Amino acid sequence: MTLQPSNDATHLPPEAQASRKSRHDSIVAELGVGIVSGEFPSGTTLPPEAILLDRFGVSRSALREAIRVLSAKGLVVSRQRTGVVVRPASQWHLLDPDVLAWLVASQPQAEFLRNLLDVRRVIEPGTAALAALAATQDELTGIRDAYERMEAAVDSPGAGLEPDVDFHRRIAEATHNPLLAHIGSMLSLALRESIQVSNQAPNTHVLSLPRHKAVLTALEHRDALAARQAVLVLLDMTTADLAQALHLDMSGELGAEAETPAAAPAARSRMARSLG
Repeated sequence: MTLQPSNDATHLPPEAQASRKSRHDSIVAELGVGIVSGEFPSGTTLPPEAILLDRFGVSRSALREAIRVLSAKGLVVSRQRTGVVVRPASQWHLLDPDVLAWLVASQPQAEFLRNLLDVRRVIEPGTAALAALAATQDELTGIRDAYERMEAAVDSPGAGLEPDVDFHRRIAEATHNPLLAHIGSMLSLALRESIQVSNQAPNTHVLSLPRHKAVLTALEHRDALAARQAVLVLLDMTTADLAQALHLDMSGELGAEAETPAAAPAARSRMARSLG
């Protein structure tokens, strides 16, 4: 009996499987970035299969599997006689880690961070208020632990990145609402990007500690209103930090005139007084 070659990747040597997976991932990523960046606008069709096969140098089955992955992420839909159509941005799974990473990579940085701040202002104050009422003592201890690790990294802002992300993620988990916990987890990538940018402003990590401490204190006192307000103050200060790091007026309208670095501390002070 003659054995026919199999297309099943599990029959390939481990190194060949790894190479095949890596190539598959790169196709998905290249097409994904092309879609979210506007290279392939919503409502248009992707290039014909023959062109994509030539572009990527892969088998038809590998390309079709990549298209299925993009379809599962809400980016495209396959239609008979039409081809692979790019879906409207409103239908993309924006909390999918890959889609979010492609957005970070392809959008103008300031635009992405403005959009992220809008999302955080909608979600995080209410999340903190709910966590103040719902968190267990163990969860409050975990949030405090994340804060103390931030505090311990005072001389090394880079080391405070993961504890900062962890602080916000644990608050979302402490709501005992699985949807909010999922959103908090999915936003971790975007939050990490935001913190890395804001940390470029002088003394940002040190200045952020009392803001986070105010949130922690409100949670530990089970004060939902104070927790909500503390997060709003934290986000306003984050806006000012990002403005200073990017030399932009992040608190104004899109396209506003850039602030000079020297003016940014004054902007932070004006914002703090307005919140008082």
